[in-house]
Amino acid sequence: MGLGQHVSAIVGFFRAGYPKGAPPFGYVPLLALLPRRVTDDEITSIARKLLAPKRRPVDNVDIGVEITRVTDHMPSANDIERIQNRLGAMK
Repeated sequence: MGLGQHVSAIVGFFRAGYPKGAPPFGYVPLLALLPRRVTDDEITSIARKLLAPKRRPVDNVDIGVEITRVTDHMPSANDIERIQNRLGAMK
């Protein structure tokens, strides 16, 4: 494997982890300023935990507490809504 192929493999690796919707060039330092977003895997994990047998229905406070436990950040309204949608799909 030549040097060009190694460089292409490395660039491909970094681009695979690049956030969707972000401009492809010149804005990498600004990505550090974006708020953390709950990943799809974390949403699935949180939804499964919340669907465990409980005595009362799950509300936004329950979802927010689980997001905080997983991310160590305050939950956004968008993340709470994404988990509500996942819970609805899993029921």
